[in-house]
Amino acid sequence: MYSKGLIPLAGATVVTLAAAMALVFFYAPLDADQGFVQKIFYVHVPMAIVSLCGFVAGGIMAIKYLRSRDPSWDMRSYVAIHISIILGVGVLATGAIWAKASWGHWWVWDEPVLVSFLVVVLLYCVYYPLRFSIEDRERQARYSSVFAIAAGAFVPLNFAAVRMAEAYTHPRVLSQTGGNLPGEMRLTFLVSLLAMTLLYVTLWKLELTSKHASMQLKRLKRKLAEREAVAA
Repeated sequence: MYSKGLIPLAGATVVTLAAAMALVFFYAPLDADQGFVQKIFYVHVPMAIVSLCGFVAGGIMAIKYLRSRDPSWDMRSYVAIHISIILGVGVLATGAIWAKASWGHWWVWDEPVLVSFLVVVLLYCVYYPLRFSIEDRERQARYSSVFAIAAGAFVPLNFAAVRMAEAYTHPRVLSQTGGNLPGEMRLTFLVSLLAMTLLYVTLWKLELTSKHASMQLKRLKRKLAEREAVAA
């Protein structure tokens, strides 16, 4: 059931990613202050937005599980958090590269944006040992869902840190004041954000399809073993 629409979605993802890369390298102008290194913005920021939204989505799916007790919602929540953590690691890696090029340092601990995002990622890394330390499937799903919901409350703090930070050292992607992207940069950013969103959804559906197929195979093997035991 999870594989429905996966092939056209994957095709749309490839096309959109190719379009985003073309816009990044051949259409978007160089930033007046940072030059070519600013183009990492079109990967770093969309990846951060999608990762954080994925954490929130995982919490919403966890709520649905607690309300319905449908194991499929627990699996959806788990995969959403799993993909978001992978993207989160990518955000930290690209952020470090951007920081090195802009500040001359791989990390700056007094930067609230970086530190708050790191806290969110580390918080969700606790999800794995919590989940897999519980053998009972029902308790595992219930405790994991509660954690996903509680951790999701911390995600808005990352956005608040961006808005409330006064000593702002995060690299500026625009040389103009006012905070509005020029037309070419805005279009490139929006296409990059769409491409990252499609990539997230594609990976989410692909992993769900894989896990669903694996569970079906295990059930078939178990039934076959039971039949062989009865026949013997």
